[in-house]
Amino acid sequence: MTISTEDLLKSILESLDRIDYVKSEDIPNIDLYMDQVTTFMDKRMKDTARHPEEDKILTKTMINNYAKNKLLPPPVKKKYTKEHMLLLIFIYYFKGILSIGDIQKLLGPLTGQFFQADQGITLTDIYEEVFSLEKEEVERMKKDVTEKYEKAATTFSDAPEESKEFLQQFAFVCMLSFDVYVKKLMIEKIIDGMKTDPNKNGASPEKETKEK
Repeated sequence: MTISTEDLLKSILESLDRIDYVKSEDIPNIDLYMDQVTTFMDKRMKDTARHPEEDKILTKTMINNYAKNKLLPPPVKKKYTKEHMLLLIFIYYFKGILSIGDIQKLLGPLTGQFFQADQGITLTDIYEEVFSLEKEEVERMKKDVTEKYEKAATTFSDAPEESKEFLQQFAFVCMLSFDVYVKKLMIEKIIDGMKTDPNKNGASPEKETKEK
C-alpha cells in the first residue's frame, strides 16, 4: 500500500490507544438536570465521535426517547442520578450496532435488578467490571487490525497503479466490515437466547424513533 494508507493505519492504531472510558468515579455523585447531563457527556465522550466538532453525543430528544422506550428509568424531579449516567454510557456504545429493541432487552433486566439496588451487586460494580476489560481488548484489536491491514496489502497486486491503493483500501474495509457483521450476528443470537423476566425488563419498546 502507499504511504498515505500506511498513515491511515497509524492513525487508526493511535486512535485505539486514545480510547478511554468514563470512569465511574469521574461521574458526579449528585443528581443532574438534563442540560448538565448532555454537557457532561459531550465533554467526556467527544473524542469518540466521528466529527467531534459537529456531532452531538447525546441530545435532550435522544434521552427522552430512551426513557420513552424503556431503556432508561425516568428522572426523579427532572434530575438524573449517577446510575442514569452509567446506563446512558452503555446506550451510547450499543446504539451504533443494536436496535432499540435489542438494547431494551439487554438493559431492561439490568435496570430491573440492579438500578438503585440496596445491597449486593450495583450498577457501578457492573460498569467497572465490564470496562476493566477494555485495555486488554484494545491490545487484541490493534493486533487484529494490523494483521488485516497487512493481508489487504497483498491484494490486487496486478491492478493498475492508479487503482491499487483504492482497491487495497476497499479490501481492508471489507475485512473489517465482515468482522463487524459476524460479531453483530453473534450478539443478536445471544440476545435472542436470553431469558428475561417480563416483570423486570419493562414493557415492549415503542416504535423506534429516527433519532437514536
